[in-house]
Amino acid sequence: MDADPASAPEDLFHALLPLVRAEAAAEAPVAGAEAGDLEQGVWVRLLERLAAEGPPLPAGLGRWVRDAVRAEASLARRAAAHEHPYRGDPATGPESDPERLALRIDRRRTLRAAVGRTPGRCPRVLAAMLSPQDLTYREIAGKLGMSQGSLGPLRSRCLGCLRRMLAAEVGAPERGGKER
Repeated sequence: MDADPASAPEDLFHALLPLVRAEAAAEAPVAGAEAGDLEQGVWVRLLERLAAEGPPLPAGLGRWVRDAVRAEASLARRAAAHEHPYRGDPATGPESDPERLALRIDRRRTLRAAVGRTPGRCPRVLAAMLSPQDLTYREIAGKLGMSQGSLGPLRSRCLGCLRRMLAAEVGAPERGGKER
């Protein structure tokens, strides 16, 4: 496919697009690369060549495109050969997302601060409930020196108080998703 050397770069792009796409699609699976990445590399090479040598293009432009795609595929294969996945990388999955982690830490900090401001015996009850030791009602009651039967109603009152405090601080969304 030969293009008119005097044609504008836009015309050249439209003339070569089907060939570049077809060649990149054919080479991509063998190279272990995305066809779009190979296409992009070819367009960069063409623009660099036009900038360096000026508008006159080689007579065998179709052959140049095929060679450029193969050269990009070769570069992709070499790059893939040197890339190795991290083994045991803890930063995989949605739970390791830095934004989610920051939000989770901020929510935990807000919750702990609100627990400390609750009245009466609530800070101790709620702190025991939030303990990483995952204490049972019997263990919490023993730790606080109270009967297991009175722990449930106290826990309920403390959670209600905490819920009201947090709703006032954070601002629950209104109907329709709008915040107050």
